[in-house]
Amino acid sequence: MQTNTVPTSVRTVTAPPSSLKATHPPAEEAIYAILHSKDLPTLPALASKLLELTACEETTLAEIAHVITQDIALSTKILRVANSAFFVFPQKITSINQAVSVLGTSAVRSLVLSFSFLSIGKQQRHTLFNLEQFWERSLIQATAAKLISEQVPNMDAEEAFTIGLLQNIGKLVLAITMPHAYDKVLEHLQKQPVPPENNSSHDITATERELELRYIGATHTEVGYHVAKIWQLPENLLLPIRYHHCPDDCDETSPAYKQILHIAHLANILSLLFCTGQPERYHKLFRQRARKLLGLTTVRVNMILKTIDKVIDQSAHSFGLKITPVKPVAEILQEANLRLSLLNLSYEEMNRELIKSKLELERLTEELAQKNRMLENLANIDGLTEIHNHRYFQNFLESEINRSIRTKRPLSLLLADIDHFKAFNDTYGHQAGDFLLKEFCRVTKEIIREYDLIARYGGEEFAYVFPETTADEAMLIAEKIRKNTEECIFNDGVNVYQVTISIGVANASFADDGTISKNDLITMADNALYDAKNSGRNCVVLGSTASRKKKRWFAF
Repeated sequence: MQTNTVPTSVRTVTAPPSSLKATHPPAEEAIYAILHSKDLPTLPALASKLLELTACEETTLAEIAHVITQDIALSTKILRVANSAFFVFPQKITSINQAVSVLGTSAVRSLVLSFSFLSIGKQQRHTLFNLEQFWERSLIQATAAKLISEQVPNMDAEEAFTIGLLQNIGKLVLAITMPHAYDKVLEHLQKQPVPPENNSSHDITATERELELRYIGATHTEVGYHVAKIWQLPENLLLPIRYHHCPDDCDETSPAYKQILHIAHLANILSLLFCTGQPERYHKLFRQRARKLLGLTTVRVNMILKTIDKVIDQSAHSFGLKITPVKPVAEILQEANLRLSLLNLSYEEMNRELIKSKLELERLTEELAQKNRMLENLANIDGLTEIHNHRYFQNFLESEINRSIRTKRPLSLLLADIDHFKAFNDTYGHQAGDFLLKEFCRVTKEIIREYDLIARYGGEEFAYVFPETTADEAMLIAEKIRKNTEECIFNDGVNVYQVTISIGVANASFADDGTISKNDLITMADNALYDAKNSGRNCVVLGSTASRKKKRWFAF
């Protein structure tokens, strides 16, 4: 991407743009010089074209997808994020057309803009500006904005992420176009004491603004705003760049724009918790402002603070950014409190407090580990039946196929479907249906081995994976499951029920360097289940490799 040239429409301006009239005269002069700098970064042509298309109501999804597919590298990045924890979709997105359809125009535009911004600039030698730290803090702001927006009704989380990512873009522009002048700002900032505790948020960056005006003639918010305007970014992205430090200075009266400004403002405060030596100060300020500006309850604020470190790491992985691992907020605050308390302690007291704090940190670490294990368990367990879910099944099957290839041992897969379950629900009600599903899983788990897997494939469909199991052995197990289900009396205390199941069996043998993909194995079992249904149900059918061509299940 080219980042060292300016569009012709910008370079040929002979007088300051009218949009600069809102700034004071020194800023007007400085911004005019920056907009004419030969080093001014520009958006890629593709991003500009996408902005133009999405601004037109007649634009179709196919046209947007066509533009994006012109850049193979960008298309690959978008598909990577679309299939990452950033979105958490149950099905794999395999094409840009599908991404645009599933994610929506706004989300895809936000992804394109995000990748465009992340490619701007390179680390300058002999300057104090640290590009990696800049993008690291920008990612924290973006993640904070996304999490905050998820707690506010009718807010676009992906758009909020983009807003957080670029709201300090003016600093990067200053570092690129005026590196020596901006170095003076950074040098003085490193020597400045932290503002007093009782300062308002407007005063938190007062020193930074004063230094920028002294050495450059304009603030980074003014610079970022006018450069983004040259890039023709939409108004809802421009305003947060200009007013995220001081949202009350904006004259915009639209409630939607005010919410966007407040989210950007809070994201900036929350980023300071991670990036300064006074995390407790910005932790307190964030809580106060979140309640005042957006009316967020304590529960919602706690949810943001408890999850932000994990979401930051996920976002960095999704967007291919290498950042320093982020500590949980609780641990950051704990360490800050420890530093403060040690200032006034004697040597013996210091030793005692260090031991006590170490034990407390170990307790906190263990507590966090337990919660992480609980969250991981929730992500892999079906909430109704309390067996493993579809996601876990896919990963487990992939792993067992790889293991079977290495050990040259057979592997069997069963797909089972409760017969006439829709009619059962229609007759007895969904509560009875839920009871039947739970009891069926409980009874079945008692039959299979401890290291076998039963998982809910979807609805009344279940998948069984039997490692190191031949086709004959799998048929015996399947028949045992079928017969046990047929003979089982399901009693919920009100009624008794009897049901039957149909089972399709697939087997893969790897003894002679044979190979089979996960999708082929699932398709084989699916076709066998289809044959079992067509054979009158309540039976077991063994699939063959020839049936792999008749795919009916969704391929993952």
